[in-house]
Amino acid sequence: MSVEGIRAEPAGTAPEGDATVGGCPTCQAHHSPAASPRPFVYALGQIELRFPNQGVEKELAQSISRADTAGLTDRQALSTVLNLSENRYLARQVCYVFTVQGVDAYILAPRDPADYALLAEAVRPDQQATALDCIIGVRGAVDPPEPCGGLSLPVVTVDQVYSFAVSDLLGAIEKPESMAGEAFDRAAEDLLRTVIRVSGNAGATDKDRALTYLLVRYSGIYQTTFQRSMDGFSLSAIDVRPSAVDGSRRVMDVVLSYTSRSNDVTEKQFVSVDVTDEFPFRRHGISDYCDHH
Repeated sequence: MSVEGIRAEPAGTAPEGDATVGGCPTCQAHHSPAASPRPFVYALGQIELRFPNQGVEKELAQSISRADTAGLTDRQALSTVLNLSENRYLARQVCYVFTVQGVDAYILAPRDPADYALLAEAVRPDQQATALDCIIGVRGAVDPPEPCGGLSLPVVTVDQVYSFAVSDLLGAIEKPESMAGEAFDRAAEDLLRTVIRVSGNAGATDKDRALTYLLVRYSGIYQTTFQRSMDGFSLSAIDVRPSAVDGSRRVMDVVLSYTSRSNDVTEKQFVSVDVTDEFPFRRHGISDYCDHH
């Protein structure tokens, strides 16, 4: 399986309509669709911990020294102690940085202070290449470098964060009875990792969000890509473009191109994703696509 081109916005690209709507954080639906959309983020990456200053770093080190961490690595000890209930004050003091393909993208700030626990839990006891974090929230201004140890990054106010292993995500995909389980899992993981690697998706544009949403919420693209590969077609490109459908909603068409390995004929299928609000949703299942659609 190979993807020659994924035409979505690269990481670091300013989100479409990067204007903040004032007032309550959930009232975007009350504003005119013609107004600039709020800078929502829906991204896949990894959450890492950084110390804002030496004081917080030393305080956490003292907590680690008082805990029973025999037999643990430094990272395991840090994760264990940070997640102790008596150390939640430290979980609120450290910085949480969201990385995409190993590149720092955002500083994370939960909208609900209780969700600091979710961020702390995302700091895994071991470095896991197969682990991913998904954040959904609203992108704000670039944070000055002082509060987060010299980092100057956009702040994302997080409304939802969940962490999972790639195997867990793929295990939740419903597999048709006609497909061999192991072969399907390999093909699905290849698709997921290829899209993440090639797109450099920072979840900041409507195109980013539509594609990320499908990767983590819609099994149809995995099932279709696997079936097409069994039919002798390779996934050759993914193109994310505004839908031609008229209306006041912002809808993106995610177009998947499959090219025959024998005669280079390309066939296309697509899914429409509504990205008007913070939480995207599908307009329909995957179906055939014509360029004059």
